[in-house]
Amino acid sequence: MKMVEKNPCTELEQHTPILENESVPRLIEIILAKMEAVLTSTGAIRATTGKYTGRSPKDKFIVRDAVSETKIDWGQVNQSIDEDAFEKLYKKTTEYLKKQKEIYRFKGFAGADEGSRLPIQVVSEYAWHSLFARQLFITPTEEELANHQAEFTVLSAPGCFADPNTESTNSETFVVISFKKRVILIGGTEYAGEIKKSIFSVMNYLLPQRDILPMHCSANVGDEGDVALFFGLSGTGKTTLSADPDRKLVGDDEHGWSNNGIFNIEGGCYAKCINLSEEKEPQIYNAIRFGSVLENVMLDCENDTPDYSNTFLTENTRAAYPIEHMENVMVPSIAGHPNTIIFLTADASGTLPPISKLTNEQAMYHFLSGYTSKLAGTERGVTKPQATFSACFGSPFLPLPPSVYAEMLGEKIEEHSATVFLINTGWTGGSYGNGGERIKLSYTRAMVYAALKGELNKTKTILDEIFGLEIPYHVPGVPEQLLVPANTWANIADYQKAAEELAMKFHRNFEKFTEASNAIKQAGPNYRNNM
Repeated sequence: MKMVEKNPCTELEQHTPILENESVPRLIEIILAKMEAVLTSTGAIRATTGKYTGRSPKDKFIVRDAVSETKIDWGQVNQSIDEDAFEKLYKKTTEYLKKQKEIYRFKGFAGADEGSRLPIQVVSEYAWHSLFARQLFITPTEEELANHQAEFTVLSAPGCFADPNTESTNSETFVVISFKKRVILIGGTEYAGEIKKSIFSVMNYLLPQRDILPMHCSANVGDEGDVALFFGLSGTGKTTLSADPDRKLVGDDEHGWSNNGIFNIEGGCYAKCINLSEEKEPQIYNAIRFGSVLENVMLDCENDTPDYSNTFLTENTRAAYPIEHMENVMVPSIAGHPNTIIFLTADASGTLPPISKLTNEQAMYHFLSGYTSKLAGTERGVTKPQATFSACFGSPFLPLPPSVYAEMLGEKIEEHSATVFLINTGWTGGSYGNGGERIKLSYTRAMVYAALKGELNKTKTILDEIFGLEIPYHVPGVPEQLLVPANTWANIADYQKAAEELAMKFHRNFEKFTEASNAIKQAGPNYRNNM
């Protein structure tokens, strides 16, 4: 991805010492000396992010200019900001960084596929943000570092605040991407996830131009080379379910699918820690050790042991660690074409089947819909599950129209004969807060196992009359009553009402996809006209 643009760090280097690609031990030494974070009993550092403990989607902008004008899917997700406002924020950010005693730079890559990777640099005010970037992106070899020329730059300055009255922002916080300048500005927030997701947004813009599908999904590989993808928004189980001791992990969140197969965009994992336990998620639990970064996890005051059940600061507690901290990983993070694709949703209404097999048309419908219940803490202001539709299971990070990604996925599913399942990791027996309970992880794992082993390809199914989904009669290790949502509710009328309400939400959301074929539109839920 060759791009030519003036290096934003040239001016900074003349005013401020820049510590570049420091080792993990050295960064941790600096972090502790500057009291940016504390060392936990696991060896990981723990940082808190203050006011913002999740992404700030309303504060994210893309510069509208000659490069982006006709390509970006402008709207509430991709908010525009003009070039003059960007230049003001750019100047403010660089002037702020110049005043620091020292700043930190990580040079690395986004994309494990050497033929399509993006050389990046993350320049940060905090040393712990530089450690975060080192663990989440791909670290270069000494030879690669010597020849590294960044083609996109992140300037992260949490202590630099915008003035909404004069700088065209919505608050003091700003995340601004300029595709023309190849620069991302992040200010007014300490939440490190903004660094990760802004680079993902850039890859979602660049890769389709090379006929590569960028995907918000995790991926793993079986012993026979069979590849599985797990799509889903934050909190639906991508990281947890792809961490399988019997399968090699390719990556936990972001991938590209080229004509050669899939590849990880990142070099690390960013796992939710809420209620993390060694018993239920041993691979993730044991990956959190020296070099890892914990965000907003409460600690036991006596021995600095992480308390993953404590949500005092937020439910969106996080752990960032290099993929090598996992026991069973693909090196390099590259695999073949997927055999099985799983869409994950955490349905808080308690009405979607725990597992169903999708036709190609249903796959496109549910990919474009991207339904889940947004979980507490993943974004500012979200305190309880909220029904949401996020196109392609990643709308906040998609600069281009959703149809671009959907068409690419549909072509690849057909070309490689991939089987697609919809798995609900949300509630059963009732809705959230109204008699329902979260589906047990052990049951979900059993469903995933059966799907990956092909055990559901020829099994008998029952049709869900409202959602039009084919539900397996039997899944080994899962109570049969659980498979049909209506059978788990105490009152069938309450179930019917909740299911029809969700079906209507699907239809209302899909009305905006006017370009979709009639076959795809008809693959959605059934509903009565008087609903």
